[in-house]
Amino acid sequence: MELEEEFQEAKKWVEKSFDLNVNGEASLFEVNIRYIGGLLAAYYLTGEEVFKSKALELGEKLLPAFNTPTGIPRGVINLGSGMSWSWGWASAGSSILAEFGTLHLEFLHLSELSGNPVFAEKVMNIRKVLNRVEKPQGLYPNFLSPVTGNWVQHHVSIGGLGDSFYEYLIKSWLMSDKKDSEAKKMYDDALEAIEKHLVKKSAGGLTYIAEWRGGILDHKMGHLACFSGGMIALGAEHAGEERKQHYVDLAAEITNTCHESYARSDTKLGPEAFRFDAGTEAMATRLSERYYILRPEVVESYMYMWRLTHDPKYRQWGWEVVKALEKHCRVEAGFSGIRDVYTTTPTHDNMQQSFFLAETLKYLYLLFCEDDVLSLDDWVFNTEAHPLPVNHTNFKAGLQ
Repeated sequence: MELEEEFQEAKKWVEKSFDLNVNGEASLFEVNIRYIGGLLAAYYLTGEEVFKSKALELGEKLLPAFNTPTGIPRGVINLGSGMSWSWGWASAGSSILAEFGTLHLEFLHLSELSGNPVFAEKVMNIRKVLNRVEKPQGLYPNFLSPVTGNWVQHHVSIGGLGDSFYEYLIKSWLMSDKKDSEAKKMYDDALEAIEKHLVKKSAGGLTYIAEWRGGILDHKMGHLACFSGGMIALGAEHAGEERKQHYVDLAAEITNTCHESYARSDTKLGPEAFRFDAGTEAMATRLSERYYILRPEVVESYMYMWRLTHDPKYRQWGWEVVKALEKHCRVEAGFSGIRDVYTTTPTHDNMQQSFFLAETLKYLYLLFCEDDVLSLDDWVFNTEAHPLPVNHTNFKAGLQ
């Protein structure tokens, strides 16, 4: 975006002030997708060595989290001491599918850039554990014990706790220049099970993905699950002729449902979660789910759908979001989340989440760019929208 001076200033900060020896708890997942992902993307886009060396240094600091009986990492790590533990709220000391399943893209690049296979080995081992464990109905529950390698409870969600695991399977295959057939098979099998057990159609004709609690469906979809329209569209390109149209249609239907969650609110911004029960469709029924915190997943799907279909409605829908953000979320110092999307005089929560800049605005920007700006043939986006190059190189640790 030609912000050259700001870039130089930020680069200097990373060089001089970015301290990695912090005593305190850090999320393995967030450090990976935000910091390592951001540093890797900055390196690939600029060729500046400082970003590469900081990414590798940070990658080394995450390795102690993998010292468990199964090699499934714990979710929280002290970067200073290397101590790691599981989140207090995660049942029975378990690790979370979306967290340990969203390391693959970045860790393969760390191995490639350092020549050290350890990063690739750590994430290939996670796959081994997942392939070994029995999947209920072919589905992946959200909680796994890093000690036993077994599921801790049978809660399945394509939204929070599960989401980016699925995205990283199809993207691992794309990033490997379509050589990582194991990732593709895991993705295809998972999507088939999701479609069979979780994809539903409402009375009003809206397609949504329900959550599964030990076999009982909860007819709700989180805003986080709205990335799945884009993911299914991305995978559809490579599904073989007879399945391709099926998945393009499914992706369009899910993206449309997520658009409805925006269109049915007074602010034209979507709630944190919306339900399909008791006559309600695509709306939040609980006070605790009516907020919007500048999340990107809906516009992310618009961007993929636009790039893959060029149907002008996706740009139209994206522009509605731009106008709504401008009207309801812009404040003097930036942009703020709002507490209730169903009132035209919303209260601000006084927070600008970092993913608003990394993802929401970037996906909106790309929605209105030419397709060759970060072309989907040459780049995959990590789950924080940091672009990583499709690997045309020969480093294939663990892919033999």
